[in-house]
Amino acid sequence: MIINSVQFLLFFLCVFLIYYFPLKEKVKEQNILLLLSSYIFYGIADWRMVPLLLLATGVFYVLGILIGKSNEAASSRASLLTTLGVCLGVGLLLYFKYLNFFITSFSDLFSSIGLNTNWSTFNIIMPLGISFFTFKLISYVIEIHRQHIEPTTDMVTFATYVAFFPTIMSGPIDRPNSFIPQLQSKRTFNYDLAVDGCRQILWGMFKKMVIADNIATCVDLVWDNILITSGINIFISVLLYSVQLYADFSGYSDMAIGVGKILGFRITSNFKYPFFKKNIAEFWRGWHISLTSWLTDYVFMPLNIKFRNSGIWGTISAIVITFVLVGLWHGANWTFAIFGLYSGLLYIPLMLSGSFFKKSKIKINKYGLPTLKDASKMFATFILMSFGLIIFRAENIGQAWDFVCQMFSSSLFSIPDNRGLRRFVYAAVLLIIEWYQRDKEHALQIEDVKFLSNSIIRWGLYLLFCFITFMYAGTSTEFIYFRF
Repeated sequence: MIINSVQFLLFFLCVFLIYYFPLKEKVKEQNILLLLSSYIFYGIADWRMVPLLLLATGVFYVLGILIGKSNEAASSRASLLTTLGVCLGVGLLLYFKYLNFFITSFSDLFSSIGLNTNWSTFNIIMPLGISFFTFKLISYVIEIHRQHIEPTTDMVTFATYVAFFPTIMSGPIDRPNSFIPQLQSKRTFNYDLAVDGCRQILWGMFKKMVIADNIATCVDLVWDNILITSGINIFISVLLYSVQLYADFSGYSDMAIGVGKILGFRITSNFKYPFFKKNIAEFWRGWHISLTSWLTDYVFMPLNIKFRNSGIWGTISAIVITFVLVGLWHGANWTFAIFGLYSGLLYIPLMLSGSFFKKSKIKINKYGLPTLKDASKMFATFILMSFGLIIFRAENIGQAWDFVCQMFSSSLFSIPDNRGLRRFVYAAVLLIIEWYQRDKEHALQIEDVKFLSNSIIRWGLYLLFCFITFMYAGTSTEFIYFRF
């Protein structure tokens, strides 16, 4: 049951009607409904992993209370319990997501030096959303230990935070500091917030179904036929994949945030128009924000403090290590580690030149477009990230190498076919709309646009977007981040 399906619409409609009518302003009952709905949603996706989610939630609930009590007693036990919690969370990821990766990697290493290990891998089923809910669990115990929040004694509240159905599959990764207080507050139907939530859901569906799914057919065709595809068409697919990935993942995030708004919640923003950034550092501040901010707070900052005596190279080391983890978070494959390493190394020129610490607004010309200088910087950043996504998209290093070699063959200067060029229209439509709405949370926040001030015209535009979304939807594909 995916978030843009008819099944989800019916499921959510049932939740909505019960949530706001019989249970209006009844916080505990509303949370129980959300918890049951979340476990039903998760169970439909994979019922086998429901006991694991329950067990992990129960263990971290108890750990949170114990850490809170140890904090009050100023006991060193709090640090030990927090370390235990972090190790348990990381251990879940290591076992379910990375164990077979380590086995095959070490087996290949030993085989390369003439040692035959014959190690066999395990038949492990990776739980859906494990990369997301484990990070919620880890941040919960850390924030209690840092005394930024008090442990919740209400199991229902905590379990709902962990399993909240709009975000458990693909985020955003909400922090306990911002989400748990919302669960503890009264929630009544807010018309303006709900309408904005519906608009954000519509915008997310448009990005996923019209932009990402239509581009996917072209990109997948290239990747399935690398060795017989011309270099120019491969190059076009590289640029298109960046837009596909963004539209797919940010589309899901918009839908999840929109569902949250209808239920009265403010979910963490996950994207802030990353293609309009002038360097790599700015790009990552606008891409998968909930993950990068999580790793900044819990990995980069401690490492940066540890390496502070090494000056700028200590900071660079902390950045590179953090980005390798960003890459590996996406999956158990050396391709992701290399993608993270590549992204981290791109920070070195910024650090050495001092550009990392400078933030400047985009300069706009009289036509409402970026100046040539700023547009060049944005395009260069886009190209750098698009090339990095080659290794991200590849199934293995060999496939990535074949892809790059074929792209830079003599056919790079041949005439492209129309299929890829037509898909550029979808990318252009997305980027143009988002450019003129870049100061908004999402592109359908149009009530301040002068020529759309009339509500009839505005709602007509919403209906037009609905029509376009369903009439021009591409072949339905799974959300890319469901794999992570």
